[in-house]
Amino acid sequence: MNENIIEIKSFDYAVRIVNLYRYLTEEKKEFVLSKQLLRSGTSIGANVAEAERGQTKPDFNAKMNVALKEANETYYWLRLLYKTGYINEKEFESIKEDTKEIIAILMSICKKTNSFQ
Repeated sequence: MNENIIEIKSFDYAVRIVNLYRYLTEEKKEFVLSKQLLRSGTSIGANVAEAERGQTKPDFNAKMNVALKEANETYYWLRLLYKTGYINEKEFESIKEDTKEIIAILMSICKKTNSFQ
């Protein structure tokens, strides 16, 4: 199997999100926003994996667009967690760069496949 950069990055990102969720629930006792973050942040990689095994080009395009939407939603939850003091600036800046990189890669994929709307 060929190495696929977006699959690798989105999986590694999901691991970070799970660990952040664990921190938020165990240390900060925050359960609502963190659950939203967990859902959207892990969904990125799940949709990328589904897209890579899609049966048709439209199926691939649809899943990549969903992954992009989930990445944008994840960035929203991260910003909200930062602005409400659940994560500090250093924590936010660390994951923000990974989030923006994933969004940029997904945007590029969606544009190249003419599926970005």
